[in-house]
Amino acid sequence: MTNESLIESGRTAVEIESQAVAALLPRIDQKFASACKLLLDCRGRVIVTGMGKSGHIANKIAATLASTGTPAFFVHPGEASHGDFGMITRDDVIIAISNSGSTNELVTLIPMFKRLGVAFISMSGKPASPLAEFADVNLDVSVAEEACPHNLAPTSSTTVTLVMGDALAVALLKARGFSAEDFAFSHPGGALGRKLLLRCRDLMHSGADLPSVDASSLLSTALSEMTGKGFGMTMVLDGSDKLLGIFTDGDLRRAIARSDIDLNTAEISEVMTSKPLTVGQDLLAAEALHIMENHKITALVVADDAGKPVGLVHMHDLLRAGIY
Repeated sequence: MTNESLIESGRTAVEIESQAVAALLPRIDQKFASACKLLLDCRGRVIVTGMGKSGHIANKIAATLASTGTPAFFVHPGEASHGDFGMITRDDVIIAISNSGSTNELVTLIPMFKRLGVAFISMSGKPASPLAEFADVNLDVSVAEEACPHNLAPTSSTTVTLVMGDALAVALLKARGFSAEDFAFSHPGGALGRKLLLRCRDLMHSGADLPSVDASSLLSTALSEMTGKGFGMTMVLDGSDKLLGIFTDGDLRRAIARSDIDLNTAEISEVMTSKPLTVGQDLLAAEALHIMENHKITALVVADDAGKPVGLVHMHDLLRAGIY
């Protein structure tokens, strides 16, 4: 096989599958809406089931539903016939996936579904199949051909079924008003969860860790405080502990360049940056990082409503927490 023939084979597969997905668009119709309503009315869980490659797709669809506001899980149809059917209740909704619509392990369960009286949605490539005929709603996931050159290996059919599952999940997500923050709550360990859940209060330094000096302090005192606390800056407070300014490494370089300042006798109020930028405790950590990047700074003072500093957020802490 030459490089050119390998590339051609890959492109042909992509073209066949893209055409199959495009053909799915007109099937997002009233039947699709009916399936969505059954899922929205579900008082239990959505049970997604399928055998073989359809089982892998079913597992992925269940995971997508669960992470987007529709409680769902996968049940293996073979295991369901040997005890796992007890995981299904009459308050649930079944989504059964089979390209042929006549997979033995699924057809065997049909009498049990009828007896339980559970709502039933099928995804099948054969509208006249036992599975499709029994279902309350059948979603047509038929394809003209598989991407496999022998038209045998499930390729286009599994892709189309997965896309149909994604379409259901997205439609339900929008219908439920499921927000990005809701999504983050189901992904607390992921990067998105950290971006949407962590706030300044969760990462800020506070109490004795905060570098601060009085406005009348000498520059040398401020430098000592900066060195001891290790943030490359110190807050400058008035007599009632309100924030007057900050003094940073950049302020020090600017002070050294001034000819009218005696570094040995200067008070910090002469060289500090007045009215510094502050943020609230409830600001998202990702927004704090964005502010730092825009202003080319490495730390932000966290202040309360009265203007008193309660914390300090440093860029290194945000990066360590996975906020990018």
